[in-house]
Amino acid sequence: MNLHVRHLGVQAYAECLSAMQAFTQARNKDQDDEIWMVQHPAVFTFGKAARHEHLLDAGDIPVVTSERGGQITYHGPGQVIAYVLLDLARRRLLVRELVFLLEQACLDVLKSWGIAAERKQGAPGVYLANPQAPQGLSASPGLTGLSASTSLSGLTKIAALGLKISRSCSYHGLALNVAMDLEPFRQIDPCGYPGLAVTDMQTCLGYAPDCRQVESELAASLLACLKAHDLKRVEVP
Repeated sequence: MNLHVRHLGVQAYAECLSAMQAFTQARNKDQDDEIWMVQHPAVFTFGKAARHEHLLDAGDIPVVTSERGGQITYHGPGQVIAYVLLDLARRRLLVRELVFLLEQACLDVLKSWGIAAERKQGAPGVYLANPQAPQGLSASPGLTGLSASTSLSGLTKIAALGLKISRSCSYHGLALNVAMDLEPFRQIDPCGYPGLAVTDMQTCLGYAPDCRQVESELAASLLACLKAHDLKRVEVP
């Protein structure tokens, strides 16, 4: 089945959200799937599970509410985003399988740059494998880490994930921090976790990767992961 990648450059979050909603509501069973690669100007976004107390200080950054899964996060320049507009029923792809594939595509890209990362059960997204957080990362003020009772204690997040499923079709997707200003993450409890440290590829590498290159690599990795799933699906009787 066909899958088109569109590189949209910098797009306002609200406009991109409206376009994803319109695409999903208007699509028919024969319409090709798409992946939209994009960056957004600075914006805080609330998922459907978000609580307002996790927005510590919006400052002059706009806040937009969306219907994606998850809680509050930050998008800004230097963050590569992949929105996956897929017909899950046609692909025979479960939501949990899509989450796994999105995470795997990100893990593969980070590995190619020499950055060790991992999943965390029950907390969608991608985290540094090294429990020692690199210097220069962002964490919410007043906290040096999560309490021992939380599953994310001592971890550092480098990519966030949130999806919306409508009429068996997905939209929203994955945001990988490449080379960005991390300070706004200190203005929120990232993904609803007070004190969760957030970093980017630039901090891990000591230099800023080219965002266009990472965007191309992430798109290719997503295509490869989805193709592998399609082949596996065909092989199952």
